[in-house]
Amino acid sequence: MMEQQPRRKSWVVGPMIALALLCGVIIGKGWERTGHASETYEELKTFSEVLNQVQKHYVDETKPKDLIQGAIRGMLSTLDPHSAYMTPEMYKEMQVETRGEFGGVGIQIGVKDNRLAVIAPIEGTPAYRAGIKAGDFIIKVNEDPTKDLTLMDAVQKMRGPKGSKVNLTIQRDGATDPLVFTLVRDTIKIESVKSKVIENLGYVRLTQFQEATGRDLAKAIKQFKEQKVQGAILDLRNNPGGLLTAAVDVSEQFLPTGKLVVYTKSREGKKDEWVAKAKDQLEDLPVIILVNEGSASASEIVAGALQDWGRGLVVGTTSFGKGSVQTILALGDGSGLRLTTAKYYTPKGRSIQSTGITPDIVVKLSAPVAAKGPEGKSGDKEPEPKAVKPPTGKDAVPQNGKSPEEGGSKNGTPPPALPEAGGELSLEQDVQLQKAVELLKSWKIFKELKAS
Repeated sequence: MMEQQPRRKSWVVGPMIALALLCGVIIGKGWERTGHASETYEELKTFSEVLNQVQKHYVDETKPKDLIQGAIRGMLSTLDPHSAYMTPEMYKEMQVETRGEFGGVGIQIGVKDNRLAVIAPIEGTPAYRAGIKAGDFIIKVNEDPTKDLTLMDAVQKMRGPKGSKVNLTIQRDGATDPLVFTLVRDTIKIESVKSKVIENLGYVRLTQFQEATGRDLAKAIKQFKEQKVQGAILDLRNNPGGLLTAAVDVSEQFLPTGKLVVYTKSREGKKDEWVAKAKDQLEDLPVIILVNEGSASASEIVAGALQDWGRGLVVGTTSFGKGSVQTILALGDGSGLRLTTAKYYTPKGRSIQSTGITPDIVVKLSAPVAAKGPEGKSGDKEPEPKAVKPPTGKDAVPQNGKSPEEGGSKNGTPPPALPEAGGELSLEQDVQLQKAVELLKSWKIFKELKAS
């Protein structure tokens, strides 16, 4: 971890003193006295001048801390959408998310086409029940446009006390007007593994990759083996990712020992590899992996590894394409730095970033069907969203210059229902799941014919 001593008053009060301290650190760390160090010194002189002029002449009084933190945020936003500065409060909040419970509306977000995009709504959350979909673009949080927001800032604006409300203005491909969703914040609890046996096939859905995901998957696999299933379906649709270690744990339960799961490569060319260790597996049973545009990061690592090694067929639509590594660096004052330090590659060297995982068999979902709540009833905690025409004049909602494509809906219909453990699977409506079942049944028939 990179550590930084807490800021002193001289750092924020006197720009030229701060500049001298910075340059001293640069030289003290062994940087070249010419080249990078010289160039950095010259640019810091300009920064110091700007800071000084703002403090002297800006129309409103400014706080040095706010100015410097704003400069840090701006610097990181020029790198990529995933690098960000976290205040001490944001840093603490980030740490609780991987434990499976946090507050908010239940949306995983990213940046796509230079716009704030929904990677996937989390099942059972306010956003999911209200009908927000993977691929939606968030153009406003309450009355604040998202055009210049960082990911971390957008997350902070959507977070809040349980029971409070937040308005999200959504631009959806195919919808003529923006959609306004009023969401009631709730405590988000995530059950990352849901499993069931259907038609003698083991079905397991992973909603997110958390600390306990590998362990919970192992329990489901044990039950499948006891019931002697003939194949397995690994559903990663609308799974926005999570922990790299969890992705490796999941992959190990399908891949032979010693097989490469994923590797990362840094700017200097340094490679780090993760190799499958011995785990209780479903032997050589055939596997279908379901993905869609809401499958990202850890989901793509698992799908790519199983696809590269021929361990299973990937079915669905092309995944999101989030294949970069973010390292969390703790800073001395309790804040944190989320910095992109490497990119992920599948065992055969395919980069996931911006391209995603292309299915072996492409199957698109048909028209959306109503999502159901925990007991088969429509979620009743959230009001039905309405299509709201954008205001005109100075309050007009920006359209980002993109014309809507064919398809979609003008109102806030929920995302296509995905099967939930213990509930009705709706095979008639879920054409991707239908295809997976069909392929596994066909494999069984061919195997029996070969044996006869």
